[in-house]
Amino acid sequence: MKKNLLISAIVAPTLLATFAFAQSADGVSSLRTNDVSEPAVVEDVFHQDESRFTRNYRQQPPLVPHSIDQYQIDLKANRCLSCHDWTVAGERKAPTLSMTHYQDRDGNQLDVVAGTRWFCNQCHVPQADAPALVDNTFEASN
Repeated sequence: MKKNLLISAIVAPTLLATFAFAQSADGVSSLRTNDVSEPAVVEDVFHQDESRFTRNYRQQPPLVPHSIDQYQIDLKANRCLSCHDWTVAGERKAPTLSMTHYQDRDGNQLDVVAGTRWFCNQCHVPQADAPALVDNTFEASN
């Protein structure tokens, strides 16, 4: 009985203090400039460029000229192939994958993309006109 009284003597004032503090939080200013129920408009840090970037060195993988944010690329699916596989690229008016993507490690030609080339975003990234994060003195080759 004494134990229950002790617990209620501690819990009740704590709950009251918490409630009072929550009620006094009206004066807290938010980092958002609009109400929480309104969508926040965020300026683009970078924008997707319509024209293709030039390559800076031989055998540089081409940059992707469109967003791939919602693309599924995992062991079971590769959305890039829905446009760029050789079987559909013509009708989709998309560039076809290089024939090297259809060769296995031993150089044998395959009808499907080789497992070593399945994860496109290992080499290909979306091109963006983004500010450099660090100073860069790279010069493109001739």
